[in-house]
Amino acid sequence: MIRTILRTAFLSLALLAVAAGGPVANGPLPGLLPLFPATNWWNLDVSSAPVDVNSAAYITFIGSSRGMHPDFGGEVSPGSVQIYGFPYAVVDGTQPKVAVRFAYYDESDGVNHPSSAGYPFYPIPDEAKTQNHWIEGGEPGNQDLRSMADRHLLIVDRDNEYLYELYNVFWNGSQWLAGSGAFFDMKTNNRRPDTWTSADAAGLAILPGLVRYDEVAGSAEIGHAFRVTVRATNGYVFPASHRAGSNSQALPMGARLRLKAGKDISGFTPEVQKIFRAMKTHGLIVADNGSDLFVSGTFDNRWDNDVLNPAFSAIKASDFEIVQLGWQGGPASTPQPTSTPTATRTATSSPVATATRTPASATPTPTPGRPRRPHTRAVPPRTFMPPF
Repeated sequence: MIRTILRTAFLSLALLAVAAGGPVANGPLPGLLPLFPATNWWNLDVSSAPVDVNSAAYITFIGSSRGMHPDFGGEVSPGSVQIYGFPYAVVDGTQPKVAVRFAYYDESDGVNHPSSAGYPFYPIPDEAKTQNHWIEGGEPGNQDLRSMADRHLLIVDRDNEYLYELYNVFWNGSQWLAGSGAFFDMKTNNRRPDTWTSADAAGLAILPGLVRYDEVAGSAEIGHAFRVTVRATNGYVFPASHRAGSNSQALPMGARLRLKAGKDISGFTPEVQKIFRAMKTHGLIVADNGSDLFVSGTFDNRWDNDVLNPAFSAIKASDFEIVQLGWQGGPASTPQPTSTPTATRTATSSPVATATRTPASATPTPTPGRPRRPHTRAVPPRTFMPPF
């Protein structure tokens, strides 16, 4: 009864904020689920995709007995500032745009690239400056934690189905600063230009790859892959566009792990089984350097890590196989060479997708990339508000 009341209250507050038209932290997402078109790489059914010839070696490098971990949850303790998982902001189409000054301006959107100056482009709500739980980690934007955490800020324009993602943000009192930023029109498949990053090291969008409570608790199957980190990477393959490592034994960014079809998941709760079925159908996509087999999800106080942690830990690296690197659909084939599209670099105030979907090599591409900090904070068991 308490669980039902709390869940209803959470949803009611979100719906009231949506009705009022203002920014909502972790509010309802627009359109049909999953996010992005059915043909998008996040949403592909890879259950019949060919296994990579080096699959066993890659799994051995990760460590066959390495268990998965849910890199998401709720507040670190009830009422705490710090949180687990990715929060996100939902705004309407009238949210004012602001300029952001980027460290990696040459690979970011919303920038006049010749001058490196940002222009009003990102619909960042003012609440993110001073309020908790709008930015990854939990602390508000006016706290400078860039040297200690990734500090992602994800923003959805629900009216236009636009996605804006920022990495390593800080509000310095007069301007937003960030490491990098990317725009995605969620009605299209707009892959980043080759060699470009996004708010994620692989150059991918983050939000469509998160395990989300609304999908797990809903009646439909989960229709997309999940974001995963590994401790080291080597170049990148489609759908990634950016590298952040060169360990010859490691998987490239954009590689896809698939839970083996024969893995018995019947002993888990129905909600956990649903997550694991998505891993069999859509897989996990390597998107950043971090701890091995840490699967990303949303911040949500309804998660129960007393259920999630042991369930994920029971699934080992040896229960996965690697899909053929660079696979884009259809039977196994000879990988196509890397194509480098011309980036759209405009100084207009309207969102412009940076590139169209183009092939990337199935051989890890050794292009320059920035180092990324590993995720080191583990999610402990939590006993309040069980969701299932």
